[in-house]
Amino acid sequence: MMEKVRVRYAPSPTGHLHIGGARTALFNYLFAKHYQGDFIFRLEDTDVERNIVGGEESQLENLAWLGIVPDESPYRPNPKYAPYRQMERLDIYRHYAQWLLEQGYAYKCFCTQEMLEQEHERQVSEGIAPRYNGRCAFLSPEEVALKEAQGQPYTIRLRVPENKTYAFEDMIRGHVSFESRDIGDWVIVKANGIPTYNFAVVIDDHCMDITHVFRGEEHLSNTPKQLMLYDLLGWKAPQYGHMTLIVNENRKKLSKRDESIMQFVSQYRDEGYIPEAMFNFLALLGWSPEGEQEIFSKEELIQHFNEKRLSRSPSMFDRDKLTWVSNRYMKDKSIQEAVEWCLPFLKEAYDLSHRSSEWIQMLVETYHAQLSYGKEIVPLVSYFFEQEITLDEEAQQFMLQEDVKKPLLALRQYIEKMDVLTKENVKESIKKVQQETLVKGKMLYMPIRIALTGQMHGPDLSSILTLLGKETVLKRLDRTLLS
Repeated sequence: MMEKVRVRYAPSPTGHLHIGGARTALFNYLFAKHYQGDFIFRLEDTDVERNIVGGEESQLENLAWLGIVPDESPYRPNPKYAPYRQMERLDIYRHYAQWLLEQGYAYKCFCTQEMLEQEHERQVSEGIAPRYNGRCAFLSPEEVALKEAQGQPYTIRLRVPENKTYAFEDMIRGHVSFESRDIGDWVIVKANGIPTYNFAVVIDDHCMDITHVFRGEEHLSNTPKQLMLYDLLGWKAPQYGHMTLIVNENRKKLSKRDESIMQFVSQYRDEGYIPEAMFNFLALLGWSPEGEQEIFSKEELIQHFNEKRLSRSPSMFDRDKLTWVSNRYMKDKSIQEAVEWCLPFLKEAYDLSHRSSEWIQMLVETYHAQLSYGKEIVPLVSYFFEQEITLDEEAQQFMLQEDVKKPLLALRQYIEKMDVLTKENVKESIKKVQQETLVKGKMLYMPIRIALTGQMHGPDLSSILTLLGKETVLKRLDRTLLS
């Protein structure tokens, strides 16, 4: 019988929720829920200088927006495992560091940063793989006491066991092993008394009964150091799964400096993406279900999630795929839901004070099928709010053709006789224009569209004319006819 699954997502509050972090949280969450386990949110906040105000809240808010709500966190603590912020756990790390010192598994290192840098440069110049040279590894107790009495600052280093292989079965990559001879004695507590990542994470995972860890492949090189600690402390290590990189469309690692892709979950939230669509899309970023299905509810993803189907190959952040997934979710919204979704963006961009709710509903309904996110509607409908429309060069060239104004003149006569434009009477008028002028197809519809919208393509013309209204339609037809 499998022990109760407990997994964690442990960001540092040095920034907002990144796409890579969101995927890590999501896979841990899906794994936990698939096996009826717990998903824990923990803060690795020891890099005090880089922590940003609101970083912790931003992480939790954007996870909640995605639909990922931790079972435990600083705000939902389990007394057995609290606290959940590393800076509130310093006494715990101090206790274990002291035990390692007493057992001889660790020692105090008084090397200055300057000494370490000089040694690093020497090793690099001689073609040696840089590692700590063990200068302080065998100081006598008297030497240590003297240096401490002199007030010399020190770090605490772990004494790496000799000739030892650290091997484990990665849930994604299979068998992985490292040799201790390739690792120099490493710092577990910095001179300011704050633990390093590899030390604190082991203490936290053990004390919180973490059973499985899914994390990015950049952490793979940290694993032997962590296994070393588990071994020395006599603890059982969790099972690890190292997920592959997320790459951009040029197959380069997704970098926070890459401005071609929005990097943070909050950016998609601000653009009006549907959270369930982002949840679905991120789940397919390095995991593949059985069969051809690609649109899943949260409940379906939890049911189908299988760690054995996590990819060993880099996952491409495919914007076209995201757009497709998002569009599917937008299409599934009722017209009323779509209106509620788009309305904040329309209100921010345009004055809607003189527009009726029926008009706004028709506007959104006209573009509903092509939308992938809320803000996308704003540029699409700009010509309904502009006093003057401009034609691009292709549209201008099209309107230079002979007889292009013939259907516009005929349409104007019909429009002028109407009291109010409706989709039905507009369709009927365009049909009569075709019969009267014998112009059809592109030469009928495109001049009308360009004259009224400035664009060569777009939604149904009857909807466009109805939304523009009689006064604007006549004004734009006259401008084109007189030009």
